[in-house]
Amino acid sequence: MPVLPSAALLRVALLAAPLDVSALSAPPGCETGTRHLELTEDTHRETLAVCIHPGLSTNFLFDAKPGRVELAGRERFRVIENEVGLTLVPTRAFTQSERVPMTVSFQDGAAPADVTFILVVHPSEAARQVEVTRQPRTLTSCDEGEQQARAEARQCQEEKSRLEARCGGQAGLLGLLDQGLLGENGISSKDITAGVTSRPGNTLTISMARSYRSDTSSRGNGRMVVRLAVELELQNNGSTPWTLAGAVLVGPKGAEWMPLGVWQQEPIAPGTRRNIRVEVEMEEQEVRGSFTLKLWGQETSGGGEFFDGVRFQHPDTGP
Repeated sequence: MPVLPSAALLRVALLAAPLDVSALSAPPGCETGTRHLELTEDTHRETLAVCIHPGLSTNFLFDAKPGRVELAGRERFRVIENEVGLTLVPTRAFTQSERVPMTVSFQDGAAPADVTFILVVHPSEAARQVEVTRQPRTLTSCDEGEQQARAEARQCQEEKSRLEARCGGQAGLLGLLDQGLLGENGISSKDITAGVTSRPGNTLTISMARSYRSDTSSRGNGRMVVRLAVELELQNNGSTPWTLAGAVLVGPKGAEWMPLGVWQQEPIAPGTRRNIRVEVEMEEQEVRGSFTLKLWGQETSGGGEFFDGVRFQHPDTGP
């Protein structure tokens, strides 16, 4: 396993830098977990705030086929509509706490005939799923919803404790040790420049690519949790600056991992090179094969930048 030079350790330490917990708190009226909304003639005109974040998807599920969708600034979103709902992915620059109205009408003729949401731009989180019904839920459904809410509350509490521990820890190598990020095998580093390719149509091309891996701890099910980081030096071949807005790591079988954190040195001006970093967490058995890193820029409304061939060092058998 390669021994990291001090500069590389510094780069990884930056990925593990303490977070501002207050910045992760949802704006008033917003929730980041699954939400169950019941609409009536009396309540459907109330303001329904839903958190969104550039690069993160939010799914809306309805009990009837949606009809017209009125979304302010639709060009700043990727919108996928189907028979039961729609998926929104903000792709362009937003101001923190900006509020975007969205009204969805229904085709079945039942009341209420439409519902209006206020999409609130959160600094780091997004509601993952919003389920909307226009009739009372059964007792069984309520029990299931209560159980799910309790599970999500426990998960949030665990995450809160983890973030507080990170924020209260030390910096540098001592901070990595204190947070349990070095693991028994330390941090492995791999130069993957030769294997990573930029897809045709990308605005950005790769000058350097390196991956990092740290086996951190075991979950309650006995499976090892792995921290992974990707660092890319990218050249902007476009005519406008490029600023990182979001990222997702896609596995060999199509599974997606949202980042724990992203970092960019500074906006990449046309014709220049700058570094970006993305950190994710997954179970050890999932760290196999070739991954695709997808990036979204703030200044463009395209389908993103794709980089194939991302691999991570395995401590025993290689990538």
